[in-house]
Amino acid sequence: MRLTSRFWRAGALFLLACSLIGPRAYASDIVLNAPSTPQQRLVIDGAIDPRLIEPVLKAFQSTHPHVAVHYRNRTTEALFTTYLADPERPQSADLVLSSAMAAQYLLANNGHAQSLGDAIDPNWPKDARWRNELVALSFEPIVMVLRADLLPKGTHPVSHQSLLDYLNAHAKTLDGKVVTYDPAISDTGFTFAVQDARQSPRYWSLVKALGQVHAHRTASTQAMLDGLSEGRFVLGYNLIGSYAYLAARQDPRLQVVIPRDYALVVKRLAFIPRNAPSPDVARTFLRYVTSRPAQARIAADGLIGALHPALDQAGTAERLLRTHPHLRPIRLSPGLMTLIDPMKRESVVSRWRSAFNAAPSTPVAPNGPPPP
Repeated sequence: MRLTSRFWRAGALFLLACSLIGPRAYASDIVLNAPSTPQQRLVIDGAIDPRLIEPVLKAFQSTHPHVAVHYRNRTTEALFTTYLADPERPQSADLVLSSAMAAQYLLANNGHAQSLGDAIDPNWPKDARWRNELVALSFEPIVMVLRADLLPKGTHPVSHQSLLDYLNAHAKTLDGKVVTYDPAISDTGFTFAVQDARQSPRYWSLVKALGQVHAHRTASTQAMLDGLSEGRFVLGYNLIGSYAYLAARQDPRLQVVIPRDYALVVKRLAFIPRNAPSPDVARTFLRYVTSRPAQARIAADGLIGALHPALDQAGTAERLLRTHPHLRPIRLSPGLMTLIDPMKRESVVSRWRSAFNAAPSTPVAPNGPPPP
C-alpha cells in the first residue's frame, strides 16, 4: 500500500534535512568507454564505494563490449532526495543502487520504479526481490573493527554483550577512542540503531556505554575506517562489512569481527527508474550480475557477498549463513516503511541521545567527541 501524501511529504522533508548535513560523496565516478560499436550507454547512480563496484562493471563490459558504463557515485541521502526533488529530470540514471533499504523501498513503493522484466535469474532468493521492481544485489554483515595493537591487553570483544562489558571495564582507557554511526545524521546509522534495538533489549545499555567513553559519532563507515587506520580510534562499532574487509586488506592492523551473538546484514537494493533513458540496458546488466557466472566472480572477490543460492563457497550468502547462523538480514518488507516515519525517527533519535548522554560526566581525552 502506498504512503499517504502527508506522510510521504513529512518523511521526504526530514530526509532532505538529513542530506544537507551529511557527507555528499565518497570518491570519484567511474567512466568505462565502450571498445566496440554500435554503442549503448548504461548510467548507474549508486551509493557504494567505487572500489567495490568497479570490478563488477569491468567484468560486465568484458562480456558486453558495446556498452559504455558511467557510474555516478553518490551518498544514500543524495540519491533519495534527488529522485524526490525531480524524478523526471532528463539526466536520470538507468539504475539506482543503494544500501539505504528503506529509502529504496519507499521510492519503488511510490511509483518511481519500473518492472525488472525477466532480468533477474529465476533462482534468485525470493527474499532478495520485491514486486519485480526492487532487487537485492549484495549480502553485507555489519561488523566491529578493532585495532588490536592499540587495545588493552587481554580478551577483546567478539559480541554485543562482550563489547558492553569491555566498554564498561576499560572506560578510561577507551575515552575518545571509539567510533560509531550517529543515527541523527545518517540514514544508515539510524537503520542500524532501530534494528539493534529490535534484536537486543540491552542495546540501550550499550548506547549508554558508548556515551560513557565519549564515542565519536560520524555519518559514514569510511570515516570510521580512516580514523582507525590513523590510530585516532581503536574500536569501531557497526561498520558495513564490505568496506571493512576492503580496508583490512590494505591495512592488516585492522581486525574485522562479526559479532557472535547476532549480526545485522544489509543488502544493497537496485531499481530501474520509471523514466530511465535505457531501461533495456539496465535489464541486461541485472541479467548479467545475477547470473551464476557473475555471482561466482563476485564471491571470489569476497567483499559484497554473492546471493545466488547455487553457490556456497567463501564469499557467498549461503556460506556466511552456514558459518555464522546468528546473522540477521534486514528484511525487504513493508516493515522498512517505519524507518521513514518522521515521528518514529524523532522518537528513536531522542532515546538514543538520552541514553548516550546519560553517562556521568568525565574528562574528555584529546580527539574527543564533537559537540552534539
